[in-house]
Amino acid sequence: MNKLRQDGNNYFIKNSKIFQNGKSFKDETINRVFEFAYAMTFGNGEHRDHRSGGNIRRKKGQIFINTFQGKLSELAVYNTFSQLNKVAYNKLSKPDFDVYGLGEWDDSDITLDSIKFSIKSTKFYGNLLLLETKDWNNKGEYLPNINTDKNFIYDYFVLVRIKPDGECMMKCLEFLYSDDINREKLYSLIKSATWEYDVVGYITNEDLKFLIQNEFILPKASQLNGKEKMDAENYYIQSGDMKNFQQLVTNL
Repeated sequence: MNKLRQDGNNYFIKNSKIFQNGKSFKDETINRVFEFAYAMTFGNGEHRDHRSGGNIRRKKGQIFINTFQGKLSELAVYNTFSQLNKVAYNKLSKPDFDVYGLGEWDDSDITLDSIKFSIKSTKFYGNLLLLETKDWNNKGEYLPNINTDKNFIYDYFVLVRIKPDGECMMKCLEFLYSDDINREKLYSLIKSATWEYDVVGYITNEDLKFLIQNEFILPKASQLNGKEKMDAENYYIQSGDMKNFQQLVTNL
């Protein structure tokens, strides 16, 4: 695994992967995910408005698109199982579209028998899997779930990229930083795009412990690629250092 190139407070990616085009979501998938993300943002559901260790409070426009793209990422992984390993696919936990209140969430994004997957999403040009340092101990355990009845150890962490850049689309209509968005206009915006995905790769829990022990850390307030200021401190791994997820699915 390779650390980012560092120049003072600036960090630069040096081991990346190109977005793989051609895998798109069906219209009915987009419709269902829109309804879920809208309910989680403007209905009875609720997401926290900040990252662990972060200061920025997200507006509802940001929460909506983050939720929308996050759920698409989970379904991208389901699609990969469906295409490459039907036996394993039939054992997967079903996609969770339940609407949760603040402080409630499902244990894992996906489970296969006793194997637990955590799915992370990023934009189509993203090349880092990021995990907030305040959420993990040096045993690779998820701190918010310790001493609860929820799972706190994930076997695999999978990174998915989504195209187009939903935040950029939201900005164009001044939706991103708004708490009051017309539902029909928001739906029209989402449906105006062809949504594609790329499953970048995965790491294991042992890999996470390696990142923690060897301080693969992107500090709070540091600059990524000279332009993106980090709101919270994160452990990281570059996309080019991640393992082949398609191969993992085939072998499970």
